[in-house]
Amino acid sequence: MELSVVVSTLNDRERLVSCLDALAERTPAETERIVVNGPSSDGTTGVVRDRDDIDVLVEISERSPSVSRNAGLELATGEVVAFLDGEYAIDYSWYEAIDEEMADGTDVVTGPVTGCPVDDGQSPRRVAGRTVTHFHGDNVAFDRSVLEALDGFDEYLAAAGERDCAHRVAGLEFEVARNAAMAARCEIGTDGGESSELMESMPELRSDGGHADPDWGAAYRSLSYRLAKNYGLRPSVFTRTAGSALREGVAGISRLAAGEATPTGCLSDGTDVIRNVARGLWDGVRARYSDRSHRRNPNGLSQRHDRAVQVYDWR
Repeated sequence: MELSVVVSTLNDRERLVSCLDALAERTPAETERIVVNGPSSDGTTGVVRDRDDIDVLVEISERSPSVSRNAGLELATGEVVAFLDGEYAIDYSWYEAIDEEMADGTDVVTGPVTGCPVDDGQSPRRVAGRTVTHFHGDNVAFDRSVLEALDGFDEYLAAAGERDCAHRVAGLEFEVARNAAMAARCEIGTDGGESSELMESMPELRSDGGHADPDWGAAYRSLSYRLAKNYGLRPSVFTRTAGSALREGVAGISRLAAGEATPTGCLSDGTDVIRNVARGLWDGVRARYSDRSHRRNPNGLSQRHDRAVQVYDWR
């Protein structure tokens, strides 16, 4: 198996070192390792450039997981491309799990992220007659043909780009497998706060990476956009969006009653959600008609080639 690993990082130099050390120790020497950095300001560039086990370093200026993944994918040469966040260290069984699944003809394989406070929400779900298997976007591997068919990730999405990808994978009838041996360890500390609890109860609204304090406006814009883009303005799209908003509204009332939120804050959040749902639905419909192919990706890999500010290629 010719494997390329795209590692995305942003101002997380110490944990990136652990991630890269694990990759060097636990994957074959011929594995292609690509780091996409940025825009970091903590000296990450120097740390990566001082290593001799990195094939490519890509510097980008946008704080977007979808852009970061596409920037790495654009330079990857492997027949299998894995995406990993720089704060995760892979287990010893990680490479072998990918190799076994791909040898069996699996199109996409994902594994657990241990120590992460957010539920991955990976049980298959029925959406508009389609069975969708979500995966953790920071620990997943694709056969290259799948990524080519998808045209990478949709860069419109600042949050939950991997969830949109999962819907499109299902639409193209590719197989997604979950292998417990393809494990990565997350060193994020969980404080048990309200944001973590809310995100566990509403995993589809989390931002990529599962960090606390989500931007609810961006999350609902992402949700409404990807549902409208992939399924059109059918009743189930409105039902799913309204259902998620209702659950968040109830949670907001509970926080207000407990003195953990203010009326002004709740009103601001509600207004932000309504405005972003409307914008997401509008943009989703436009995207649906911009790309009427089954891949549904008018903002994908092929649409631009200016993601990288600087590329250091040592291959």
